[in-house]
Amino acid sequence: MNKKNCLRKNCKDVFKSFLVENATYNGYFEFPRIHPCKEIPNKLIPFSKSISCTNHNQWIHFYEDDYLIERIWNNPTRYLKIIKKYNGVILPDFSIYRDMPYAQQIWNIFRSRAIGNYLQTNGINVIPNIRYGDKRTYGCACDGISKNSIIAIGTHGTLKNRADRNNFINGLDAVIQTLQPTIIVAYGRTPEKIFNRSTLKGIRLIQFESDIYTSHKEVE
Repeated sequence: MNKKNCLRKNCKDVFKSFLVENATYNGYFEFPRIHPCKEIPNKLIPFSKSISCTNHNQWIHFYEDDYLIERIWNNPTRYLKIIKKYNGVILPDFSIYRDMPYAQQIWNIFRSRAIGNYLQTNGINVIPNIRYGDKRTYGCACDGISKNSIIAIGTHGTLKNRADRNNFINGLDAVIQTLQPTIIVAYGRTPEKIFNRSTLKGIRLIQFESDIYTSHKEVE
């Protein structure tokens, strides 16, 4: 949003331009750059539970249904004080499906990075979540992310069938080749047949079980 337009009487920031204020951009789609984080998550809690939790010695993740995490986009300032209490954040995982229009896939990547810029500007530790849809997004999903840094990925729901697995593997290979991460924080299953690709390249893998898997284990 043009700052001159922001000064107009009764002007409302409907584009949430404050999220990318003072941001620098990268790539064809101009995603906000996310500065590398050196901190490693000790424990994860879903965003929906973090709001009322009193144990703040953990990291917030957004690997939840979209209706549970849209509120961080709709009103990020409302949750800033809560998020600041925690050790850090893995950036929002807005859904990106292969059958989504390309523009919508790009938009959901942008939204995650815009929130990341806002949180980093406010002194919060941030690890970028790398989410890609179809093969057109393999490259741009890495735009704005530093090489040789820590990244996060979610595997829950991405390995259900052969097509999903092949897309996940191809995307993961592209991400590793582009970003050459030092550490991958993985939320969900990490089958050896898939992730030996990364560990053989000397990448440290830190895996956290999904909340659904953990809740099922507790019931058994």
